[in-house]
Amino acid sequence: MAEAYIVDALRSPTGKRNGALAEVHGADLGAHAIRAIVERNPIPAEDYDDVIFGCVDTIGALAGNIARTSWLAAGLPFGVPGTTVDRQCGSSQQAVHFAAQAVMSGTQDVILAGGVQTMSRIPISSAMLAGRPLGYSTPFAESKGWRERFGDAPVNQFYAAQRIADHWNISREDMEVFAQESHLRALRAMKEGYFDREVVAFPGLLAMDETARQPSLEKMATLLPVDPEFPKITAAVSSSTCDASGAVLVVSEAALKRYGLTPRARIHHLSVLGDDPIWHLTAPIAATRHALKRAGMKLEDIDLVEINEAFASVVMAWLKETGYPHEKTNVNGGAIALGHPLGASGVKLMTTLLHELERRDGKYGLQTMCEGGGLANVTIIERL
Repeated sequence: MAEAYIVDALRSPTGKRNGALAEVHGADLGAHAIRAIVERNPIPAEDYDDVIFGCVDTIGALAGNIARTSWLAAGLPFGVPGTTVDRQCGSSQQAVHFAAQAVMSGTQDVILAGGVQTMSRIPISSAMLAGRPLGYSTPFAESKGWRERFGDAPVNQFYAAQRIADHWNISREDMEVFAQESHLRALRAMKEGYFDREVVAFPGLLAMDETARQPSLEKMATLLPVDPEFPKITAAVSSSTCDASGAVLVVSEAALKRYGLTPRARIHHLSVLGDDPIWHLTAPIAATRHALKRAGMKLEDIDLVEINEAFASVVMAWLKETGYPHEKTNVNGGAIALGHPLGASGVKLMTTLLHELERRDGKYGLQTMCEGGGLANVTIIERL
């Protein structure tokens, strides 16, 4: 089978909710990452075979195929197509998978895989809520088949995060310590310049992530839960809302030779797996085991892991189940500190994973994340 290579990976800074990037249109935020990749690499813009972008809640400014709109907003050629993917929080990780699969199939040579989310303008679940004035329910409430199978079981991320914490005996205090470490790692990474190569500043608005803050366990302890039914789950132990975009350039071996490109990594493995949709957030555990088995690898072979910190309990349960060291997981902080821009989080994590493998001279990196519906993608890359 043909190989798929990563040549470049960049991301915007993460803008906090109602922060520096709040008024940037989704197409312009997506165009920011696209333009940076195209300008940095010696591939004529008209030679790109496709643009695949992840995005969630594709309504309003994010509707109408934001991948295509972002490419055109970047001032790039009409002839390059685009498509938008929704695999919930793993949307842009899936975009990378689709790009790699197209290259591996031999049908395309140069693909820009990315993602964008403007959560200040379009908060999470906006697409579901938008239907209510029109008389539409959520995707679950009135489905006969769904209700016959799952009854009234809640499809709720906060319920799932609490359930995971209870099942794996993770206390609120444990999660607050985990959250504190996420912020400290992110602040250290910014201070040491670890993100400087991967972040493309947004001119006149934001140069670096503005979501991380100096953590205080004392302040965390005073926060009320997001809902009285879920006493362990507070804003402090949850991913932060943000605005961001990112892009990864995936090419074939033929493209490497044609344009004189130097590959930075090879897609070693890609897979996706489903799990119980009521547990909702546990799929990374099973998906990691599945991926390692398919790849013929052990976790000991993996130098670094990026797993999305949707909630502290998600990552802490994964760490307990796998036995992988926290010291090699989300080493520069995670979404609790750096934000979770939904459809852009996959390429955001991939970008950080690639750059950190290079900084540490590591070989293999694994990325996974929980996704709505009880799903999880896993990507293993080999740094070259």
